[in-house]
Amino acid sequence: MLYEIERQATAENAVILLHPDDSVAIARVRVEVNQELDVNGKAVLAKAFVPAGHKIAVRDIAAGAPVYRYGNVIGYASQAIAAGEHVHVHNLGFQELETLDVTVTEPRPERAATAKRVYFQGYERADGRVGTRNYIAVVAASNCAAHTAELIAQSFAHEELPANVDGVVAFPHGEGCAHSIGPDTEQLQRTLEGVLDHPNVSAALILGLGCEVNQIDHYLGRTNGGNGGRNPAVTLQGLTLQDSGGTMGALEAARRQVRQYIERAAGEKRTEVPAAKLQLGLNCGGSDSFSGITANPALGYCCDLLVEQGGTVVLAETTEIFGAEHLLIRRARSKEVAQKLVGYVEQYKRYLRQFGGSFNDNPSPGNKEGGLSNILEKSLGAVAKAGTSTLEDAVDYAERVLAAGFVFMNTPGYDPVSITGLAAGGANLIAFTTGRGSAIGFPSVPVLKISSNTNTYRRMTGNMDVNAGRIADGEASVEQVGREIFDALLRVASGERTLAEKLGHHEFAPWRIGPVL
Repeated sequence: MLYEIERQATAENAVILLHPDDSVAIARVRVEVNQELDVNGKAVLAKAFVPAGHKIAVRDIAAGAPVYRYGNVIGYASQAIAAGEHVHVHNLGFQELETLDVTVTEPRPERAATAKRVYFQGYERADGRVGTRNYIAVVAASNCAAHTAELIAQSFAHEELPANVDGVVAFPHGEGCAHSIGPDTEQLQRTLEGVLDHPNVSAALILGLGCEVNQIDHYLGRTNGGNGGRNPAVTLQGLTLQDSGGTMGALEAARRQVRQYIERAAGEKRTEVPAAKLQLGLNCGGSDSFSGITANPALGYCCDLLVEQGGTVVLAETTEIFGAEHLLIRRARSKEVAQKLVGYVEQYKRYLRQFGGSFNDNPSPGNKEGGLSNILEKSLGAVAKAGTSTLEDAVDYAERVLAAGFVFMNTPGYDPVSITGLAAGGANLIAFTTGRGSAIGFPSVPVLKISSNTNTYRRMTGNMDVNAGRIADGEASVEQVGREIFDALLRVASGERTLAEKLGHHEFAPWRIGPVL
């Protein structure tokens, strides 16, 4: 289905030049051979068919010369490219960049929350955090308990729950045993601790088989820093299948415990709290060339509004900042913060080299079909999600986010693993931009979907909450859609369901980094 606006395209609006120094423009609509274009007053004749979202050269580019988009290098011409030619993987080469200088030349001013205060209705927790939802969580300690965890949650699916209880949700996964002891198990434990002790969770049950590497005693023994100031005897219990009579015995024992949790949660009420209590996780998936023009900049504007309120925004996906680190380094609060950020990139490089991989393995076939030629181009558009605020901190995967303002988290670009890390770090909302389309959600955190183009919004209207494609269509500005996203997030934080929630999407996937033993 073609955009209706394609029929209204003119020589002046058929392509978008994002920066005066760019050597390519982006086709807003498909461009036909011999179509005449006006690129900021310069006449360009299309020498090839260019799909919507793809790049067209606006001047001659010599073989080996850098190619610019967003005013930054996105690769090098692998052959001579004439003005008007289609620029993509067939003539745009990728070259991995060197380690960046982390010198921060000017200290960033202290963040000041000066905007008029706005509020939402949330669940205040004893440790000062605020939930946007009120769930009972059943978390599997290992794959061996995953099925039973799902049975427990499913057994409450058709029961009428109190209005203040959003549901009983399971966290099944394929990990927890046959791990090497050390960083891999520690990362899993940090992840599960984060979803057990989460502001959107009223109380939780940790469920094990009994003999796995990831023992439930690790979680039940936490009294400082692992229970968020709550009374663990009230909000966290554990049991194993081996000590409860197997699957059915564990199911019955868990149902008795969960019923007690539900009774307690029924007394928890939403109250008016400031937007400063929001911690927004940022993710993109199924990106296309429009993502960096519409959805991501609009979400970035929203993020600046939230930071002005004193809230927190967390950019993730280390594989999708590669090539754009310099933009984040310039925004670092200090040299130490910049060094932490670059350290995670270097750590990820070593991780990839173990398997002979490269950051440029990241763009998927769908990304490339959507006009993104390599990881440099993808990253330059991806970092726009985080707006313009000062980078206050950089944290590891699933690490509790403590700083307010803009924070970076080290995660893979793979969507379910990335949003799992964000949620475990404490995000009580997630905003997710997509160009090709996505249907992902999370068990206990609402995920708001933002489409980068109108075509995808129309094709997947049951999955997309916001259409940022109106920016490319000329119907709305980045600021207008950014404000729309901000307002939608406040409504969601107060209880309005996202489409992913209505559809029951509950994807949960911890990041496994070590060998299988």
